[in-house]
This record gives sequence, C-alpha cells and structure tokens, in this order.
Amino acid sequence: MAGFVAHLVRRVITLSIGLYYGSVVSGGLLIDFVRNGRGLFYIKKRDKRPECLDDPALGKHKFIQLENIKLHYVEAGQPGKPLMLFVHGFPEFWFSWRYQLREFQKDYRVVAIDQRGYNESDAPSGIENYTIDKMVGDLKQIIPALGYDKCVLVGHDWGGIICWAFALQFPQYIERLITLNAPHPKVFLEHMNTHWSQFRKSWYMFLFQLPYLPEFWMRNMDMKQLDEFFLSEQYGVRSGIMTKEDLEAYKYAFSLHGFTCPINYYRASFAIPRARADFKPVQVPTLTVWGNKDAAIDTEVAYSAAKHVPDYTLKIVDDASHWVQMDQPAIVNDHIRTFLKSKL
Repeated sequence: MAGFVAHLVRRVITLSIGLYYGSVVSGGLLIDFVRNGRGLFYIKKRDKRPECLDDPALGKHKFIQLENIKLHYVEAGQPGKPLMLFVHGFPEFWFSWRYQLREFQKDYRVVAIDQRGYNESDAPSGIENYTIDKMVGDLKQIIPALGYDKCVLVGHDWGGIICWAFALQFPQYIERLITLNAPHPKVFLEHMNTHWSQFRKSWYMFLFQLPYLPEFWMRNMDMKQLDEFFLSEQYGVRSGIMTKEDLEAYKYAFSLHGFTCPINYYRASFAIPRARADFKPVQVPTLTVWGNKDAAIDTEVAYSAAKHVPDYTLKIVDDASHWVQMDQPAIVNDHIRTFLKSKL
C-alpha cells in the first residue's frame, strides 16, 4: 500500500511538472501559429523512400519474428563472424549507426535494429508495450534468433539505457558492452534527483507525460523538432555532418508510425511501476563513449558509472554532441576498435 501511495504521489508531481512545460510549449506553438498560420499544421507527404536508406554498403534489410513482435533490421558482414548488435535511441532508427555499419562489417556480423514502434518494426499500441522490460525481452530473443549465444552489444541514448538494463539482467548474453551518451540507470536517477542542471535538461521527459501535445509538438511544421534536434547549435551535430538527405531519411522513418510509440518509452518509464531494480555491479567489460557537448545529459554521469562497473573504460569525445556516433564517427569507431582489441 505504501508503495502504491508513493507511486501515486510521484505521478501527481510528474504530471504537474509536465503541465507546466506543456503550457510553455503551447505558448511557443501559439506564437508559431501567429507567424505561420495554417503552416503550423503542415506535414509533407512522403511516398518516396530516400535512396540513402537502400545504400548496399550499409547492408541488407531484413525482418525477424519474435514471440510477440516483428522487428526490422539491417545487417552486413559474414554470418560466421561474431555478432555486433546496435540499439538506437530517440528520436532515431537503425540509420543512426550508418558509420559503424560500414566500419565494423569487415570483422563482425553487424546488425542494427529498429526498436519496437520505430520505422519498419511493428508498433503495438498502448503504453504498456514500451516498458524497459519489453525492450530487454526483445534483445533476449533476438540474439539467439540470429543464431548466437553472445554478442558485442552497442547502444546509444534510450538504446543504451536498454543495453544497461539488459546487462544487469542477462550478462551471459554479452561479450562486451558499449554505451554511447547513455547513463547507467541508477546513476542517472540519482543525478537527476540531486542536480538542478540535469533536472532542467530533462524537461522534455515531463512534457512527454502529457497526451497528444508532445506528438503535435514533434510533428508540427513538417517535424520541425527533428531539425532542432539534429541541426541546431544547441542540440545538433557539427555543421556539415547531417546532410539534407540524412534528415529526410529521419522524417521519412517517422512518417511511417508517427511519434506516439517512441514517446511511449518515456511515458511507460514514469507511469508504470517496476519491481525494485537490482543494481548489482555490471559483470561485463564496458566501454562508454561520451560526447562532451551533450545538451541533454550532464557529462558527470559518465564518470559516476565506474562505481557500478568493475571493468569500466570511459572515453570523452571533445567537440561532439549527444549524437556522438554521427558527430565524430572516426574517433568513436577508433575507441570501439581499441576497446575490443584490448579485451581479446
């Protein structure tokens, strides 16, 4: 009973904060409406698939049927090679790993999945289908379904959070863990609860607890927020890295299912109580690569993860944003390769 009451109190506080940020966003949308009129509601019809998504150098498009869901993925490299499995974050899809797919297919069977609710993977309705446990279950199924009992597991942002959770529950499936600008879950929760800087940066998580408004905010003016996330000086990748075709690929991907399912990851993490997590030490060698210009997450959390991982390597990448694997791919790839060679 006490646990239920505590969850209810946290839920009321979360929604109250969400309503505050919702009012701020609504004010911004009203200003945009005054400036652009009906253009605020414009979204381009995208019937043609961007050619960059079918670049044969990135691999072949495939689907895999798991117990309750079908996932789309892109793979390259010889089947007999060790498996390197890539898990994307928000708001992304498999294409975020394009530089790594090219780099590591010589030595690995590289597989970049679309997580549930993204791009060409199934998108079941309902917040309950987007809990961390659901995505951890997807990884637990996909590794043996691809014919492996272990993999090098690589995750960014939300994908990295899921990879951390997977490593805590099923370390036997992981040869090496690599996270990119994705904090250890315990570290992040503690840091957000004790540091005003992180609380302010996490404002969108509270906004995403509201119905309808976050989806409209993400899709208005032809998904203007994707331009903000990837191209702006505050959040975006370095100038010249993201091409117009790359950005169009992201908008095409989100035109398939919209934003409700990806936003449901955030809603589920706040709204659905989980069993008390067992934050025992992560018992696999772990590399964290961190872009030091991340506007969404404080860099301090990357250092703090060492308390929970006995075999921990941290590489800070200067002049790199949250999208570190796209922002500085050569440096990121070199850190990954050096880490993997050092653990042979």
